[in-house]
Amino acid sequence: MVRSRYARLPQDQQRTIERAALDEFAAHGFHDASLNRVLEASGMSKGSLYYHFDGKEDLYVHVARVELERLFDGLGSFPLPETGGPDAFWAAVEDHYLRIVTVLAGTPKLAALLRGWIAASGNPALQQAQEELAQLIEPWTGRALAAGRAAGAVRTDLPPGLLVAVVFGMGQAMDTWLLAHEPEDPERELPGLVRALVGMIRGALAPPGL
Repeated sequence: MVRSRYARLPQDQQRTIERAALDEFAAHGFHDASLNRVLEASGMSKGSLYYHFDGKEDLYVHVARVELERLFDGLGSFPLPETGGPDAFWAAVEDHYLRIVTVLAGTPKLAALLRGWIAASGNPALQQAQEELAQLIEPWTGRALAAGRAAGAVRTDLPPGLLVAVVFGMGQAMDTWLLAHEPEDPERELPGLVRALVGMIRGALAPPGL
């Protein structure tokens, strides 16, 4: 875990370290990334690095968290429709997910970082961090599912926790596929892909008989 003393560094120094780490992890992935190259690019000493981070895993997790938070802050909150029924609810989900993948298509370093994040999920330290990030998202997912139930878009015969697990599993599969198959023409191809992928989630969560 990044140590609290890191927050006391000047903001510009933090950004220099984070940019250097993002460049390295995006270019080489987690396993092949070199801390020495990060140190050289950031002007940070090895002693200073270990003063603020426990090691490469902590630096990677911190950069991934910072970049994801920046992504979602830029996108803004997901507006859950209060009226309009199932079609309006799923249209809002599709629009928000399309905005996310469009941003990723335009930020190749972040997309590369996330590819490495998914590929390195077998690492116990990173796996724990991924679970922590999922826990941060889970309350929002629960609220979204509640809104979907109120709109008649989400089934009510299964426990909410199970539905959240289904969404997370399908979402990870979708993200992995999209990150591994970069469209040649994102503006033309992404809307159709996202529509199909959200349609699969809709099919899994739809009330029986719909």
